[in-house]
Amino acid sequence: MSINRFNSLTQLNVSRETFERLECFVQLFQKWSKVINLAAPSTLEQVWQRHVIDSAQLFKLAPPQQHWLDLGSGGGFPGIITAILLAEQGDGWVDLVESNHKKAGFLRNALLETGGRGKVHPVRIEEAVALVPGCEIISARALAELDKLLEYGFVWVEPDKKVKLLLHKGRDYDAEIKKARGRWSFDLVIHPSVLEPDSVILEIEGLARIR
Repeated sequence: MSINRFNSLTQLNVSRETFERLECFVQLFQKWSKVINLAAPSTLEQVWQRHVIDSAQLFKLAPPQQHWLDLGSGGGFPGIITAILLAEQGDGWVDLVESNHKKAGFLRNALLETGGRGKVHPVRIEEAVALVPGCEIISARALAELDKLLEYGFVWVEPDKKVKLLLHKGRDYDAEIKKARGRWSFDLVIHPSVLEPDSVILEIEGLARIR
């Protein structure tokens, strides 16, 4: 086993079977990335650190066996990683929303090959509420500014204030939070990224529109 993979296995703290599922996904991701744009080319050689482990840290912030909604799933981060980790538990679900049909095709194939617990919806986020009427956790990574993400998520949060958002954010997160506070009130916990010193995970609950 390479040093990179060994370190990843140690950091993820998952079973051998789950690690093999993740390896299967990484191989699929690298294969499909040669044909369609799934992630920034500069990150393709660091899939484990830059994408897999970065995505997996969200899972540790949520109660087990939850119903997740992953917005703008793209290359499968964090949605497919979450689906694979849920498979280890044997419960829970991820609905992945991706309007790009080529990427949606990749995501379907990834779920099939890895046995991840989830379903892909090849629609715009605004159309997904009719297909996914409820959830417990909303995730998104590299999709939009916080203000826009809150707008996307609010249609699921409004009927049930217990819905939690777990959102990856980079070094400009503080400015995004200040901007979002102009239109929204919410409870916020900021979790430092396990990988990037300038990145965080925003844990948001109690989202309400300021009227």
